[in-house]
Amino acid sequence: MLSFLKDHPFAVEAFFESSLVFTYAIPKEQIQPLIPECLELDTFNDKWAFIAIAMVQTKALRPKGFPKILGNDFFLIGYRVFVRYTNRAGKRLRGLYILKSETDKKKMQLMGNTFTHYNYTTTDIHQKRHDNVLEINSEKSGFAVRIEDPQGENIHLPAGSPFTNWKEARRFAGPLPFTFTCNTASRKVLIIEGVRENWTPMPVKVIDCNFSFIQNMKLQHCKLANAFIIRNIPYHWKKGKVEQWK
Repeated sequence: MLSFLKDHPFAVEAFFESSLVFTYAIPKEQIQPLIPECLELDTFNDKWAFIAIAMVQTKALRPKGFPKILGNDFFLIGYRVFVRYTNRAGKRLRGLYILKSETDKKKMQLMGNTFTHYNYTTTDIHQKRHDNVLEINSEKSGFAVRIEDPQGENIHLPAGSPFTNWKEARRFAGPLPFTFTCNTASRKVLIIEGVRENWTPMPVKVIDCNFSFIQNMKLQHCKLANAFIIRNIPYHWKKGKVEQWK
C-alpha cells in the first residue's frame, strides 16, 4: 500500500567527508545479464563494462531543508554498474544501476529500505590509519582495502587497467549524475538525480584491494581499472522521478 514511499519521495542532502571508489573492468558480455532491459551498459572501447564499489562517509544525512542537527552520520557502500538510459524525451542519461547496498548502522538500513529500493543491509566497518596508509575492512562483507594517502596524478593506474591515462579513467570514477531503479513488471523506471559541487576525484594508489562480492561473481578477465577519492563535498539527491519506459 505504501510502496510509493520507496520511490525517493523527497530530496535528501548530506556532506560527504570522503567518497572512495574502486572501479572494476569486466568484458561487457558478462555484465549484460545483471541489468534490466530498459538500460544499456556504459562501455569503454565497446569492450569493457564497469562495476564500481563506492565507500562513502556521510555526515548530517537528512531530508533536504532540515537543520543539520537532525541529520545522521553513516558509512555507506554501494555496488553499482555504469549504465545509460534513454528517457521519454529521447535524452540519453548516464548513471548507475544498484546491485547491492550496505551501511554501518541499523537506522540507515531501516530508513534506506523505507524510502529507496536499494535493499540496504547492515555490516561491520573497521577503519584505521598508519602513517600515510588507510585501511578499511569488513569481516561480514568480506572485503579489505589499503590505499596510500595522499594522492596525486603521478600515481600509476592499476596494472592491467584498460585505460591509458587518468583522464580516460576519470570518466568512470563515479558517482554519476543519475541512479536508476527499474520495475520490470510495471515497466517503470525510477530516476534519481544527484547534485554536487567542486567534484574533483583524486587518483589513489591501491596497495591491496579484495572484495568477496566481486570474487563470488566468478567473472573472467575482471581487473581493477581505477581508484579515486574525493573529500569534503556537499551533496544532495533530488526527489525521485518515475516514468514508463518505451
